[in-house]
Amino acid sequence: MVLAISVALYQQVSEDKNIYITVIAIAVFMFGMMQLSAKTPSKNQEKEEEDAE
Repeated sequence: MVLAISVALYQQVSEDKNIYITVIAIAVFMFGMMQLSAKTPSKNQEKEEEDAE
């Protein structure tokens, strides 16, 4: 994810901006964030388990 953000920022600073590389880098970053947030437990997980019972 750090590499994707680095590439996206480098593309914005460079003179010859390539929008496709920037879009791909942002998509990779968003996919990585989605995978990371799926592993993080919810704050309300205990409340949801109690409500289910």
